[in-house]
Parts: sequence; structure tokens; C-alpha cells
Amino acid sequence: MRTNAVNAASLALLLAATSLLAACGEPAASTTPPATPVRVQAATTGPATPAIATNGLVAIKGEMRLSFKTTGVIKSIRVREGQLVRKGERLADIELTEVNAQVEQARQLASKAQRDLERGERLYGDQVISLEQLQDLRTQASVAAAQLRSAEFNRGYAVITAPGDGVILRKLAEERELTPAGEPVLILGTHDRGYVVRAALSDREVVQLKIGDPAQIRMDAYPRQSIAGSLVEIAGAADPRNGMFPIEVRFDSVPVALASGLVAKLNIHPAAARARQLTYVPIAAVVEGNGDRASVFVVEGDRAKRREVRVAFIAPEAIAIDSGLQPGEQIVTDGALYLQDDERIQIVTEARRVIGSLDVGAVEDAG
Repeated sequence: MRTNAVNAASLALLLAATSLLAACGEPAASTTPPATPVRVQAATTGPATPAIATNGLVAIKGEMRLSFKTTGVIKSIRVREGQLVRKGERLADIELTEVNAQVEQARQLASKAQRDLERGERLYGDQVISLEQLQDLRTQASVAAAQLRSAEFNRGYAVITAPGDGVILRKLAEERELTPAGEPVLILGTHDRGYVVRAALSDREVVQLKIGDPAQIRMDAYPRQSIAGSLVEIAGAADPRNGMFPIEVRFDSVPVALASGLVAKLNIHPAAARARQLTYVPIAAVVEGNGDRASVFVVEGDRAKRREVRVAFIAPEAIAIDSGLQPGEQIVTDGALYLQDDERIQIVTEARRVIGSLDVGAVEDAG
């Protein structure tokens, strides 16, 4: 019996030792945390000052306000708004009864003054009147002739004709209305000078600009299109009504149908901004901003390193970095908010990968 107990105890010890040796021979379970999936993008360059943004209205550059030279009752307006017209086409006219009467009156007065002068010349030759009297008659004849020319000139402008090919933008009066001299009746837009966007800027903005500065034009009518333009006019004085400086931006090309009055958004890039370049990063890449200080994660091998940067300004779709980052460096965009300094990362290469979701998509090693 004693021998059996010793053998049982020896067998238990042997099994325990065998189990311990087997456990020591197994490889240890891995404790390395998985890499965080992120998207990255290279830092780019851009202007050292932000673009000047404002709103304006599309207009035809050759916009003309047409009116009658004399006061009168409008006899007829032969065009409608939006109608295309040709150079020399008759657009509107006023009743000529009064105008013709003025011309006839001036003609008769000029004829009488000329007859008086001829009679005075004969009387002066006969030494019946003095030289001073003859000179007065000459003056009266000249004045009467000038009045006749003025009346005939006014009659010529009792009709409005198109000064060039274009389109009727607005009709400001109706037939049978009494229109004062010089009061606009029609607004004509001529196509030979193209379309512009008219806007106004404050004094702090306008001093940064020069003729020829590039601009980007977006219109509510075409929200997905951006059209290039150029600054062609800067007012030399502010509008006294609002203190703003009017400007004009010309379309470099017209890939869409335009009409006067379309609302447009302008982004003008001052010449001074192009003299120096800053580093630009997407807004999503910046974390923990405080004033002009912020942080970004820069890719170094398979690690994301936190780096402090100084922010110059915030553009509509990016942030301009004044110092702390160089163009071309790879920075983390999507996933930056989930990172810690020196954390291991994997770079997402497919758009379907959503950070923090179970849809893993395709990734590549950061290193």
C-alpha cells in the first residue's frame, strides 16, 4: 500500500512538471495595439493673404441709358424688354407737333434776321445807318441762325435709334407719357464689350487691388460652375451714398448663358497676395486650435507625429499656415481627432473606408 501511494504522488508531480514545461514552450500572445486607419494629404502652397470676397450683379459692360433730347409726349415705343435690336433701328419717338413748331419759328426768325442784315448792308453802303447798327444786325442774324441749328438738332433727337447692336434691358416709360428732356426711356446693352460683374468694396479692401487681378466668379444660377475673371475697373472715389468703392470684374470667358441682373459671388486675389506664399492644409487636418496656434499630425514612417503650427488665416476650404509646416509634407486629415502623438497609423486608400466604423476598406502601410 505504501508503495502505491508513493507512485501516485510521483505521477502527479510528473504531470504538473510536464504541464509547466508545455506552457513555457507556447509563444506569448501579442499585446501591440492595432494601427489607426487615417487619410492623409500633402500640404500645398497658396497666397499670403486671403482672397477678397464680395457679392455683385452681372451686367452688360456697354450699358447705355437712351433718352430724348427735348421734353415731349412719347408717341411710340417700338421695342420690348429682352428684344434684340440692330444698329440704327428706330426704337422710340415723341410727338413732333411742338418740336416742328419750334423749328419753324426758329427758321422764320433766322430768315427775317438775314433779310434785315441784307437791307442794313445796303443802307450802310448809302451811309444811312452807322457801322454800329450794321454790326448789331450781323449779330442778330448770327444768333437767329444758331437758334435754328439748335432747334433742328433737337428735332433730330426726338427719335431714339439704336447706337449699336444689342438687347433692350429695361423699358422705363410707356407711350403717351410726358417725358422730361434727358430722362432715360430705354436701357440698351451692347454685346460688343461683353459682360462684367459690378460690386463695391470697402476702403481696406480696395487698396489691396490692382487692375488685372484674377478673380473667381460663381453665380446662384449656376452653383456648380466657377468662371475665371479679371478686375478691369476700380473707382477713383467712393460712392457718397454708402462710402463703398465700385469695381468691375470682366468674364475671361462666357461658358454659360448670361443675363443682366444675375447675382454673382466674387473671390478676388490681390496682386500683393501672390508676392509671398504660405502653406495650406485642409481644415480637417487642424486639431486643438487656440487663437493663432494649432496642431497637425505629420506622417513620419508608420507614425503620426503631433506638430505645433501658427495659423495665418482661415480660407473658405483650407487653413493658411504661417510657420511650423512645409509644403509637400504629408499630414493626417480624416482621423486626426482620434490620434495621439506618435501613434501607429495605416493610410486608407479607398473612399468607402469610414474612420471608426466596421467597414474597413483597403489600407496601405504608412511606412
